[in-house]
Amino acid sequence: MELTPPAELAQRIDRFQRAMQEEGLDAALIVQSADLYYYSGTVQQSHLYVPAAGEPLLMTRKSLGRARQESGLNPARIVPLRSVRALLDVVAEHGLPRPGRLGMELDVMPVNTWRGYQAALAGIELVDCSPLIQRQRAVKSEYEVGLLRRAAKQSEAVYQAIPDLLKEGISELALASEVEAIARRAGHQGIIRMRAWNHEIFYGHLMAGESAAVPSYMASPTGGPGVNAAIAQGPGTRPIRAGEPVLVDYLFAPDGYIVDQTRILSIGRPAADLMRAHEAMLVVQEAVMAAGRPGVPAGELWEVAAATAAEHGLAEHFMGHGADRVRFVGHGVGLELDELPVLAAGQELPLAVGMVIALEPKAVFPGRGVVGIENTHVVTENGLERLTTLSDALVIV
Repeated sequence: MELTPPAELAQRIDRFQRAMQEEGLDAALIVQSADLYYYSGTVQQSHLYVPAAGEPLLMTRKSLGRARQESGLNPARIVPLRSVRALLDVVAEHGLPRPGRLGMELDVMPVNTWRGYQAALAGIELVDCSPLIQRQRAVKSEYEVGLLRRAAKQSEAVYQAIPDLLKEGISELALASEVEAIARRAGHQGIIRMRAWNHEIFYGHLMAGESAAVPSYMASPTGGPGVNAAIAQGPGTRPIRAGEPVLVDYLFAPDGYIVDQTRILSIGRPAADLMRAHEAMLVVQEAVMAAGRPGVPAGELWEVAAATAAEHGLAEHFMGHGADRVRFVGHGVGLELDELPVLAAGQELPLAVGMVIALEPKAVFPGRGVVGIENTHVVTENGLERLTTLSDALVIV
């Protein structure tokens, strides 16, 4: 089991404290699982109290034993917590002053939960500190990039196994189950975290032909029919036919950190216009990679991508079709699938060294299928470096 090194946690806490000081926060209370893991190294049911200066305090309800085993924080500062009502008493018992302005993750916290904290923390101003956290987590450390490199390498074995599994007549769901079994045996953690409310995903999407072009509620150019209306995304039960593009958009996360990539396969050669569209998406990818440099606003990369797609006559098919098109071509990945930056229209956040981006130019043809590519990249001083290095070519089985 990969445990976050204490020195890594200390660097993260230090960066967060400096950001809090700039915002005039006295402390922050971290409770969301991905953030909790990022700053403490554990997702045990806890409250991480981070003062603007000094050592953090991890107050755990369940399981205290596991929290002490997993977290790289000072063991003396990992303590039991009976209830939220006792939180300020525990903080005071460990020599920390009562805060005036307290940061919390109000972007994801349910209103009723927030009201409970309001009652327990009466007299304290509760401030949304999630923008500070999201901007910090967008820039990965060398340690985090190392985990992502390892995930990308391990995911190659999963993708390389797919051509031998793809047979005419196999259902999307059956093929997906075989691919997912290989991923699980390779160490995939199973759960994929997303920050956006009401967004969830299981391993990824594997759809063929017209199924891949079925839109859904997901903030994604592809949706898929799913197995029922309660899920409404992903593979369905239709059989895969010869000559249609098979979209495999899978995530791999063996150590908490997610890499995201898409490859297109086909039993026999797809129609010529689909092949041309696939090649055009590779050109879009190269154009964005050439433009992607530290300091470039994320929205400019969307403009580059959209203009390149239009030059190839694919404006109406780029990243969806009709009213179901999305206006982004990439997104940050890390502990969650939907991190910053978002390469979307109007986004002003500049790229920075250490950001990790899934770049996914795709062309959607209703009733026929989806072609395109997705690779995970890290932003370096010299531009975008690919972490997922399998061939981009459409695989003919």
